[in-house]
This record gives sequence, structure tokens and C-alpha cells, in this order.
Amino acid sequence: MSDKPAYIHHVNFPTTDAERTIEWYSKVFGMKYIKPKSNTKVVLMTRGNFDLHFTPVESMDRMAPYHFAVEVEDWEGFLAHLDSLGIRHTRVITRPENNSQFCYIHDPDHTMIELVFHARRPYPPVPEKYAAGASAAPGGTGPGVTGPGGVAPESAEQAQAALTAADNAAVR
Repeated sequence: MSDKPAYIHHVNFPTTDAERTIEWYSKVFGMKYIKPKSNTKVVLMTRGNFDLHFTPVESMDRMAPYHFAVEVEDWEGFLAHLDSLGIRHTRVITRPENNSQFCYIHDPDHTMIELVFHARRPYPPVPEKYAAGASAAPGGTGPGVTGPGGVAPESAEQAQAALTAADNAAVR
């Protein structure tokens, strides 16, 4: 028996226009609308690896500073996608301590969404041919991060240790 959650299944946000929300999240994140089988008015959207729910409301308070974050696999490609849709984002910030970049966008109801990219973080599932010792995965800058024995890290601490070991090996 485990006392650890497996993952966050979904988060729920208010929306003042369900159809507009469906259209926007479909275009921006490639999410699909799931028609509920019950009589709920909640809008159910899925990407396959994460779900978002939206509860229709008449009016709402602005969400800031509350937000959720979405990790993207191709930073430049996703920013170009936003540009093609005419969606503005904040200034891009780089965090050298974890080799990441981030910026923020807002959905039509002004829900703040953080976009994050980690240049060396593997995106599950990592195909075996891109595991430790293999060449770089498509869109990536190097092979997937693995710990001792080629096993994927189970914690942030293990991932950091694996990255440090990889960096030290590259210096030698």
C-alpha cells in the first residue's frame, strides 16, 4: 500500500463562456472536449496526459496570482504556435539553476497559465532507444535522464543527482 498520490488527475477552473473555453484550449493546447454522460454542466477537456475541467459561472473574479503550469516539449515551437494564434505572453525568464525557461499567458477568462520548458528533462514515456547512452530524443538536447542502472529517477532529488552526474561525466 502506498500513501503517495500517483498524480494530479485534473484541476477545475471557472469559465464565463463554455464554448469559447472549448475552442481556446483546443487551439492552444490541442485538448479535446469530452461530453459528460451525466447532466453536469462542467466542461471536461483532456490532452490524454492531463485533464482540465471548467465550471460555467455568470461572472468571476480575476484569478491572478493563482495559476497552473504546463510543461512544453518544444519551447521555440510552442512560442511560435502562440504567435500564430495571436496570443501574447510575458517576457521569457530563464532559470539557470535548473536549465528552464518560463513565461505566462492568460486564457479568455484571464486564468493565468505558466508555460515551462526544461531543456534536459525527459518527457514520459521516454522511448527505450532514447534512454541512457542513446542519441538525443527528437526536440531534445540530450538523452533522457536516468539514474543508477539506467532506471528513471523517482524523485526531484534523484533527477538532480543524475543530471549532476551526467554534467560531471561530460566535463571529464
